[in-house]
Amino acid sequence: MMPIAHRRKQLACYGLLFGAIVALAASGNLAGTTGAQQSRQSPGSPAGARGVAAPQYTGPGSCSSTTCHGSVTPRTDNRVWQNEYSIWVVKDKHSRAYSVLSGPVATRMAAILGLGKAQEAHECLVCHALYVPTAERAHTFDLSDGVSCESCHGPAAAWLGPHTEQGWTHQQSLALGMYDTRDVVKRTEKCLSCHLGNQEKFVDHEMIAAGHPDLTFELNAFSAVMPRHWKLPIAGSNDPWGEVRDLGVSQAVQFREDMMRLSQRARGNIWPEYSELDCFACHHSQTPPEKSWRQARGYPGRRPGNPPWNDSRYAIFHYLVKQADEESAKELAMDLGQVSQVMSRLAPDRQRVAQAADRSARVSDELARKLAAMPYNQALTLRLMQQISADGGNIAAQGERTAEQSAMVIQSLFVAYTGNASLAGEAEIRAAISELFKEFQDPSAYDPGRFAGRMRRVSALLH
Repeated sequence: MMPIAHRRKQLACYGLLFGAIVALAASGNLAGTTGAQQSRQSPGSPAGARGVAAPQYTGPGSCSSTTCHGSVTPRTDNRVWQNEYSIWVVKDKHSRAYSVLSGPVATRMAAILGLGKAQEAHECLVCHALYVPTAERAHTFDLSDGVSCESCHGPAAAWLGPHTEQGWTHQQSLALGMYDTRDVVKRTEKCLSCHLGNQEKFVDHEMIAAGHPDLTFELNAFSAVMPRHWKLPIAGSNDPWGEVRDLGVSQAVQFREDMMRLSQRARGNIWPEYSELDCFACHHSQTPPEKSWRQARGYPGRRPGNPPWNDSRYAIFHYLVKQADEESAKELAMDLGQVSQVMSRLAPDRQRVAQAADRSARVSDELARKLAAMPYNQALTLRLMQQISADGGNIAAQGERTAEQSAMVIQSLFVAYTGNASLAGEAEIRAAISELFKEFQDPSAYDPGRFAGRMRRVSALLH
């Protein structure tokens, strides 16, 4: 196998060469181009008018030169840092998404599921690589690059050269096939296509049983861990509290997509689909009855022994909903109450689940627009942190996934707040929030009493 250092140098060379070729072709300075090919295409005309056949994916090497996005250090004289490729290839787990398919866990999973080699299985490649039709792969494209630049930004061949030209606009790139990641709704949808799944990409109970981790997501927290390779606030935005807006809108989109997936599964071939339920309600360490927090809590709204629905994507979202629209919050709570009640039966009624999920998805879609339009400020951000942490006991009792979602949201709100304003006891609060995440290192050892205590500590520091 080619050494990584040599591979990166080769990608950088490809990037310089391919970028130069595309730029020359676009400007008409490449030998053999006709007058018609040299004329500039209007931003709204189809990509094919530039002489580029249906969308072409060029691979991350086309972005990797030091004068494009492969700088070792960030640049301050441009609207982008120009070290985006360097961050991705060295620090971002997405660059290693394909390579994990050859590891022991993926190999075992593929054997259990009868998929052959994980590196060649459609079920794995749809999320662990940029898995596009062969006809759309340029000669520089390499499937082993994993989840690379064009996985999020769209096929680059049509706009790769032109987007470096002076005066070229973001809208012109969008017209040529770039995906609009500046739009938080579209950005969240793109992330969730793998981190939640859809009809084409999914992690179901069978895959989880074979060894795939359950899927969790929170846009701001996951973006920070990547780590981010874009400036904040995003270019063109002057909103200092834009991160809080992103959190609110992304929570609405996440919940909407979750409801759409539930509706699709309720109408699908396999039902009930157990991955829609709370995994840890069944998969947890056995303890003596006197030490069981689950038995001490009881089974509100369901018969003992029936696994509950995993409603963690709503449990924290509803705090934001109340800020946007009280009436919609009530409507959503009623629909979710019905979904939870029906889903917590051994044989959930498909039609009732699908109908309630469809209604919830529509309400959530409306709320995404309202959350995008409402004002965000210092007071709202602090109030959300205070409300969530003050409800730590209720959150903790709902289980690991809800507690995990609350910890990610509080952390994201804290980062957004301290990026714009000072907070008394900031170091102590940061340390207290970090303590929350210790509960998820071993899910079977999750202790709601201990998590609630840690939330009370955060709450006391915030009030």
